[in-house]
Amino acid sequence: MKIFRRKKKIGLALGGGAVLGAAHIGVLKAFDEYNIPVSYIAGTSIGAVISAFFAFDKGWQEIEKIAKGLNWLDISAISPSQFGLGLLSNKKLGKFIVDNLGDVTFDEAHIPLAMIATDITNGEKVVLKKGNVATAVMASTCIPGIFAPVEIDNRLLVDGELVENVPVTPLKEMGANFIIGVDLFAKFKQKRPENIIEVLLKSFHISLQTATKLQTEEANILIRPDLSPFNTFSVEQTDALIEIGYKETKKIFTEKNIFSRAFL
Repeated sequence: MKIFRRKKKIGLALGGGAVLGAAHIGVLKAFDEYNIPVSYIAGTSIGAVISAFFAFDKGWQEIEKIAKGLNWLDISAISPSQFGLGLLSNKKLGKFIVDNLGDVTFDEAHIPLAMIATDITNGEKVVLKKGNVATAVMASTCIPGIFAPVEIDNRLLVDGELVENVPVTPLKEMGANFIIGVDLFAKFKQKRPENIIEVLLKSFHISLQTATKLQTEEANILIRPDLSPFNTFSVEQTDALIEIGYKETKKIFTEKNIFSRAFL
């Protein structure tokens, strides 16, 4: 176990998935139980939120407590957007990050941290590794057409799911030599949408599923919990999502025999 910790520089990539992101907390619970150290962490969309908390020394128990007390509908409340390019503003999400972590920068993270966003002007992937963390989270979670773009360094940025939903490549560039990815949509079966917001989000997620399969091929281990029974909006399912993320991670670690000599 000690040898494993010394030799492997583990990178953890947390993918997007709206409220389904509570499953990431279960993943972190399993990491804690198995005493697996994370050398680098990256997140896209809701994965950016969870990775920010983890990088700033919030354990899974504390993240769970925060998630259970979170009113997603309040954070995403309709308000006038500065650019007029989206229905909602996610400034409340930025305030939520500041309230829980402080007005911190990437340089202050205890674990090297990266987030993915998309430049809506040219479609380029933007890896956020410096500057204000709350602003970066706002950019990475900014679903185009629903939220107004976030401006960073004169670029209009939106949700990173468009370009890399499970952010494996930044981890390699940061120095990770063993990458564990979490794909919340790999086994997700789409249900009939009930409103226009769900229509927009489901269209968004369907378009990225194929791309994600290709992007995650370089991950050494891929955790893919089946979250089909859950709704991407319901906040009443946090406990169940955490449990599924936890059980699926333990199952994968057992199947891959992660502590065998092959991993030392």
